[in-house]
Amino acid sequence: MKYFHALAVLLLLAVACDEQTKAPPHSGAAPASAAQPDSATLADRLQNPPVATEQISQYIRRIFQDREGNMWFATTSDGVCRYDGRSLTYFTTADGLASKWVSAIVQDVRGDLWFATGGGVSRFDGTRFTSYTTKDGLASDQVWCILLDRSGGMWFGTDEGVSRFDGRTFTSFPVPAADLSKFPYYENPKQINAITQDRSGNIWFASNGGGVYRYDGKALANISQKDGLCDNFVQSLLEDRGGNLWFGTRHGGLCRYDGTSFTTFGRNELKGDDIWALHQDAGGIIWIVVTRTGLCSYDGSTFTCYSEQDGAGIRVVQSLLDDANGQLWIGTSSGVYQLHGDSFMNWTKEDALGSRH
Repeated sequence: MKYFHALAVLLLLAVACDEQTKAPPHSGAAPASAAQPDSATLADRLQNPPVATEQISQYIRRIFQDREGNMWFATTSDGVCRYDGRSLTYFTTADGLASKWVSAIVQDVRGDLWFATGGGVSRFDGTRFTSYTTKDGLASDQVWCILLDRSGGMWFGTDEGVSRFDGRTFTSFPVPAADLSKFPYYENPKQINAITQDRSGNIWFASNGGGVYRYDGKALANISQKDGLCDNFVQSLLEDRGGNLWFGTRHGGLCRYDGTSFTTFGRNELKGDDIWALHQDAGGIIWIVVTRTGLCSYDGSTFTCYSEQDGAGIRVVQSLLDDANGQLWIGTSSGVYQLHGDSFMNWTKEDALGSRH
């Protein structure tokens, strides 16, 4: 039971970022492994997985669309799934992926896909995987997020801080460890939960207890509760189209930073103060994931909140993406959902394969 409890805690802590070769442990090309079945609970799944399911996977941690239009679904236990508009292809450790637990995806300037996993970082060139771990200089094999900056550099947020990759070598980037002396129940003071780059080129790091850090290319500056940040445990970052920075925190709700002052939104607006993820869609709506409560949207003046009554998976949302056609996709702890008008539809394997209309 300790094992299952630890995994459950790991699931609740994960967030994702914005957005040389050693022999991989195993190489493979599509078509790859069949999907593993899902279950109602993680413990049940690990102990006795059922033999059939209609969900893409139970936990959809990240959704990504590549330049060719393929949709990718990062999962907690099935690796990554690629949807090309006709079929679903699953890639797991049997195909060279570093871990079946995947938390972030980006595509680099060459077109290779990079996956942040619970066992290191994996790069996929369309045919084979190359995986990198602490043996290659990565700060930790538990990787939460990836940023591809505007110069093509790669940044990885891990349990043990930030690693940069220049195409050949991993180097550590020094973000200070948080002081967790008043929070003995939290671990990993160097953990980085999210990384983003703003329109001015500054790179922002969301820390696990130390607030946020801004790097302007020369110096690192800290912004914390003493400066008006709503909480020092920052889980998600977003720069909106107006240039405002939004910070989703674990205990203090959501705050918006205009470069001078903060505006905080909490339980009155969001029905919760634990903000897991943030996303702005093609229409300018900001979507806010409220842990264990549901999903809220903000149109610039009004918050609208949704719960499991609007769709079973909406209670525990993991990630959001709107594709090239403007379709909003929602990754949840109960599979994949799409927003159609005012309705959330569970998008299953049957929908993907065209057997249900």
